[in-house]
Amino acid sequence: PQEYREVLHRHQFLQSQMVDLEQSAGSLQRVVKELDQVMEKEFLSVFSVAAEEFSRYFEVLFGGGQARLALTDAENPASTGVEIIARPPGKRQQSLALLSGGERALTATALLFAVLKARPLPFCLLDEVDAMLDEANVGRFRVLLEEFANHTQFIVITHNRQTIEAARAIYGVSMGEDGVSKVISLRLEEEQGAGIG
Repeated sequence: PQEYREVLHRHQFLQSQMVDLEQSAGSLQRVVKELDQVMEKEFLSVFSVAAEEFSRYFEVLFGGGQARLALTDAENPASTGVEIIARPPGKRQQSLALLSGGERALTATALLFAVLKARPLPFCLLDEVDAMLDEANVGRFRVLLEEFANHTQFIVITHNRQTIEAARAIYGVSMGEDGVSKVISLRLEEEQGAGIG
């Protein structure tokens, strides 16, 4: 009888633990479902704004042409991908892989500005995004940088003189005769730059 009471007590304890675990699992599943719904709603709202702005910024950066963003599986936003369809001026519509390096850089930049328009960020780091651009395209890129610099601080790594001229502060790395790298900085007047570091 003593062993039976011990086993019965243990059995009742384990049953109560199992009920608690089942309730916790149910609560977690409800939370996950709610989070999925919130994330899907947020994704679709950001995507709709970014898709609209992407078309606009593509035309601005290319000086014409057309581009759009499309969901690969619009029925299932939780697992969908995003497809970029682009037609630079004077060319036929093609996938991103078939564009030249400069065209891909401009398309990616248009996407970046579209996302920043949909969800502004406090700062953004750009690493030589203007390296493959010609002078006219760098000028259009710089205009957008200056426009967005009112809301986002840009840290731009570049060798392009036209992009550097838009900066409020310039940092350079130089190697002295002793082989040691030195950081050189220059802060420009507020009127000259637009907030690009």
